[in-house]
Amino acid sequence: MVTRKEVAELANVSEATVSRVFNGLGPMKPATKERVLEAANALGYHPNAIAQSFARRRSGNLGVVLPYMPKVHLFSTYYFSEILSGIGEQVREMGYDLLLSLLTPDDELDYGRLYRSQKVDACIILGSMDTPSQRQSLLHLQENGHPFCLVNQRFEGLDFLEVDADHVEGSYQAVRHLIDEGNRQIAFLNGSPQYSNSRDRWLGYQRAMLEAGLPINSELLLEGNYSRKSGYEAAAKLWEMRGRVDAVFAANDRMAIGVMQGLRERGWMAGREFAVIGCDDSDAAKLSDPPLSSIAVPFFEMGKGASRLVLASVGQGVSEEGQVQLSTQLRIRQSSIKRQY
Repeated sequence: MVTRKEVAELANVSEATVSRVFNGLGPMKPATKERVLEAANALGYHPNAIAQSFARRRSGNLGVVLPYMPKVHLFSTYYFSEILSGIGEQVREMGYDLLLSLLTPDDELDYGRLYRSQKVDACIILGSMDTPSQRQSLLHLQENGHPFCLVNQRFEGLDFLEVDADHVEGSYQAVRHLIDEGNRQIAFLNGSPQYSNSRDRWLGYQRAMLEAGLPINSELLLEGNYSRKSGYEAAAKLWEMRGRVDAVFAANDRMAIGVMQGLRERGWMAGREFAVIGCDDSDAAKLSDPPLSSIAVPFFEMGKGASRLVLASVGQGVSEEGQVQLSTQLRIRQSSIKRQY
């Protein structure tokens, strides 16, 4: 077994320096750190995880808190699977392990339990909603100095570590595309306003409509819960308004596909009788019939960025780059371009 002493000799540094490199302790010249890591790699040196944890007085775990969502298979949902993949890749690169924690409907909203049990050094929180209890729990974490980062969610007026996407611009581009295709009566199927991305997508929709001089008809503003079923149910309402709606912008692909399915059963085909755009650019968007136009959201990169941001803050206070926003991109497919069949 390769020892720390052998690494130190090859890198021409002290054993204490090798220890500081692998435990992330104290200031370190980049050139020295690189020399130590190259020597360790050449010798095949792997530090003892228990010893590392003891030296750091840390667990070596990054926690990921997943929400309770009844009848939703989280790990097969594109949104969660992409974010978790990004988190997992970055965590591995930084020498941490991943600890998943799933909330249950009976759980008191107490994120601090993971820190009190010394299971994690930091947390990434997914699926949080802007409610008084969530705000209180997150503020409690912040006041107690527990590092955490939110993904795809903002809390206006509060200064948390956040990695988000530009949902306003993405939605604006989607609705502009529908308008450019000749649509004027554009329905908007949004999610709960307790999610900041729902509010952002509403702002993007509103901006595009007003900029084009089009009225915003309250009758065409619908709310779902980001499930395919809620999109399917919205299709029944849209069918009742046929003749008064010619396009639909849905706040995620699952709802958009539900709309397409529900209207197709009634004889309306996306890309023929109406146009539709979703959000997320999931695998399902590419495989739907017809292929679904969608806003590509970089969930994988958001997961990686959140991991980097929160782990960099462990033991060092909040990073200066506390709030990150990534770009989105519109992917145009057959569902939003009306053609005659």
